[in-house]
Amino acid sequence: MAAFDPTRRMGTPPLQRPRRRPVVRRELALLGPVAQLKAGRVPRRLGQLLVGLGLYGLTLAMMIRASLGNSPWDVLHQGMARHLPISIGAAVIVMSLVVLLGWIPLREMPGLGTILNSVLVGLSADYFLGVIDTPASPDAQLALLLGGILLNGVATALYIGSQFGPGPRDGLMTGLHRRTGVSIQLVRTSLEVVVVVAGGVLGGAVGLGTVAYAVAIGPLVQRLLPLAIVDLPERPVTAPDEEPGLDGSAEPVAA
Repeated sequence: MAAFDPTRRMGTPPLQRPRRRPVVRRELALLGPVAQLKAGRVPRRLGQLLVGLGLYGLTLAMMIRASLGNSPWDVLHQGMARHLPISIGAAVIVMSLVVLLGWIPLREMPGLGTILNSVLVGLSADYFLGVIDTPASPDAQLALLLGGILLNGVATALYIGSQFGPGPRDGLMTGLHRRTGVSIQLVRTSLEVVVVVAGGVLGGAVGLGTVAYAVAIGPLVQRLLPLAIVDLPERPVTAPDEEPGLDGSAEPVAA
């Protein structure tokens, strides 16, 4: 016997459970540099990329002005700026170009996002360093540092999720992983230890912020990236001269 449904007496449709929406799995596509531009939704993805890169420069400035220790690569950038007649933002750009040279033997292929990352993060960092001052109180310094780390995770997820290719440092790490077989974690840790030591010797700020960034950025990006990946209308066919995954987007890591 069918279960009693009181709505039948009122002439209304029987009660039904709402259908569950299908779960959409967001993932990064394996795209070469040409396929990235042909993948669709370019205005949406380009806007997200630019916001992510601008926000990344802001977070760099926030962590530096907190004066509690920079992220590993920014320890090196600050150290370079202390000994060369360039700004910290210019040091970011110079180091990005140096890292891109390391892509050549690794056969990494830069995308539009890689090129823009090399330039815009440094320009954005210099702008915000001219706007933000070091807070007067320790509590405000800590708040600025933690805010910078959190927003850096957002910025990283945004620019990687735009599917225009990784940043220079991301591609270096994933490229070394593919060519050497060494795990991403070990490659990343080794590179960051090297740049922290080199930057510290040059006078870059190492401290609480350096450790906090190293510990927090991985989990942050892992949680935020699925929310930031732009779904593509269809998966483009990779051109014959483009090897899937050369841009390193299949294994995103924080810069």
